[in-house]
Amino acid sequence: MSQVLHTPPRAQAAPDDGLTAAELAAKYGLTVSGARPSLARYVRQLWGRRHFIVAFSQAKLTAQYSQARLGQLWQVATPLLNALMYFLIFGLILEADRGMEREVYIPFLVTGVFVFTFTQSSVMAGVRAISGNLGLVRALHFPRAALPVSFSLQQLQQLLFSMVVLFAVAVGFGSYPRLSWLLIVPVLVLQFLFNTGLALVMARLGAKTPDLAQLMPFALRTWMYASGVMFSIPVMLKDHPGWIADVLQWNPAALYMDLMRFALIDGYGAGNLPPHVWAVAAGWAVLAAVGGFVYFWKAEERYGRG
Repeated sequence: MSQVLHTPPRAQAAPDDGLTAAELAAKYGLTVSGARPSLARYVRQLWGRRHFIVAFSQAKLTAQYSQARLGQLWQVATPLLNALMYFLIFGLILEADRGMEREVYIPFLVTGVFVFTFTQSSVMAGVRAISGNLGLVRALHFPRAALPVSFSLQQLQQLLFSMVVLFAVAVGFGSYPRLSWLLIVPVLVLQFLFNTGLALVMARLGAKTPDLAQLMPFALRTWMYASGVMFSIPVMLKDHPGWIADVLQWNPAALYMDLMRFALIDGYGAGNLPPHVWAVAAGWAVLAAVGGFVYFWKAEERYGRG
């Protein structure tokens, strides 16, 4: 009987043999979970969440004073009480109103407090935008920039409520509605863009360094005193080298306050503004908004990790 020898079939190489993990992922269309999208796609994603941004800001605004008896009235009462305190200290005791009539100084001061509070609150909200909402960041997938943008929008809405009191103060001291009041709209738009960009920067920094929230009040207080909230920078520094007043007047907080004062107060003329003020204010707004957005986007995949 003859024996037939059977040789085992040769094993065929798998089509994926030799491919690295990255090559396998690319072959089958796999992507990294939570990977940072391109900048253009990120902008589209953020625009797609615009309804969430508005609803979230309104919900935060409503909840902010929900435990207080006066509720939403504190949105107006808080900056107004701050203005009263600054008037007692700087207007009456320290006489920081030098060179101004009382009918100009009081709306000047109230406007400065309200407008700077808008920037101050946006920065503080930005610091905590990620670190204070880690549950939301880790549970849901959405462009994280929606949080600081929403908080900045919340502060804008709060300022709009306060504007009612600001208008009443202006009228009460002789500054009646005129065409220049229309300039309030572009001023608020520019300041909102600047504040949003700053909030985005602080959100990224605050996500990595939570202790920043404890340091920022000191930095913001210094910024407030250097921005002419309670006094006119050119008048107060007239005996000092001119470059000091120029530096302080060109800082964005001072620019937006002075533009709002120019639009609102009859006795606060263009002579109080630095040259090319609108161009510089717009430059600060664009620089902060674009630069802050790109800076925040570059760390998108790291928010909520660790």
